[in-house]
Amino acid sequence: MAEQIVDEQTYLVVLNDEVQYSIWWADRALPDGWQAGGTSGTKQECLTRIGEVWTDMRPLSLRDRMAAAAANRTHRPLVRGGPSPADGDGGRSHRGRGGGR
Repeated sequence: MAEQIVDEQTYLVVLNDEVQYSIWWADRALPDGWQAGGTSGTKQECLTRIGEVWTDMRPLSLRDRMAAAAANRTHRPLVRGGPSPADGDGGRSHRGRGGGR
């Protein structure tokens, strides 16, 4: 029977400036650009916590750009081609000079 390895290491949930999560050994210095995320425990406990809080995998800078683009779109007037009822003829002028249906 295969021997099962037991991981007794304590881990930390860590995150970077882009709000991307990972786990790191609790007894080691954090790498540059990463900060503790407030949870420590077994590897499985930390991974479970990450699964609960990291619901949007996009980097923060991408989320910010997408939100700005969406806000910009909502503030622009909608422009569509073709006649509109405001043209005065109910949009019929595009049918040609024959006039009939």
